Amino acid sequence: MTTTLHVLAAGSLKRAFIPLCQHFSQQTGIPVYVDFGPAGLLRERIEAGQRCDLFASANTRHPQMLLASGRAQAATTFAFNRLNLTARKTAQTENADWLSLLSNPALRLGTSTPGCDPSGDYTFELFARIEAQYPDIKLSIRAQQMVGGRASLIVPAGEIASAWLIRQNLTDLFVGYAHYAQALENSDDLRILPLPDAYQTRCEYQLARLSDAAHSLEQFIVASEGQAFLREAAFLTLDGK
Repeated sequence: MTTTLHVLAAGSLKRAFIPLCQHFSQQTGIPVYVDFGPAGLLRERIEAGQRCDLFASANTRHPQMLLASGRAQAATTFAFNRLNLTARKTAQTENADWLSLLSNPALRLGTSTPGCDPSGDYTFELFARIEAQYPDIKLSIRAQQMVGGRASLIVPAGEIASAWLIRQNLTDLFVGYAHYAQALENSDDLRILPLPDAYQTRCEYQLARLSDAAHSLEQFIVASEGQAFLREAAFLTLDGK
């Protein structure tokens, strides 16, 4: 009897990992169960004893912690991401650039939760770089940590946090992962703005392998076939594309 692989994966990977794992199972006959969530909270679940064969994190810190504690056998980088800004499209925001939007105190600014979710960590690193150049903006103080935490709002299944929060009138701006732009680019009610390279944070995704059984899936993800699923979901892949 083939044993099911248990995967815990960062929520941002959902659009890539669902078809990727399905394809892997079809090819190998190995069933894969994937549970998605904020990577920091997933790491805590592993440390508390939850079964996990492969952990896919949106940063390197959590896999490296599992490696250092002896829980993980190996940690391997498999993808990259960037940050962007999603804004409600109104007469006030339609022609404003990214800096004007972030500088406007009348616009509510939402983020994910640092510590629990790497998206929040990356975002506050970005804010620190911007504030070093524009100290009056005070993004870190203004930002509301809205998702990805222990007691955060639950984003409905199938929704993208930035779009859902804005459409629910809970925020006007949201800083999050740039790969979601692909799914939101045709939205009439939103603006998706890239952020300059000078302030960008390199979002590095790593796998932590916790059992021998996960070796085949780990290798599939970093090989060309698995990378194609990540590229299709607009992640930056190991070949730099």
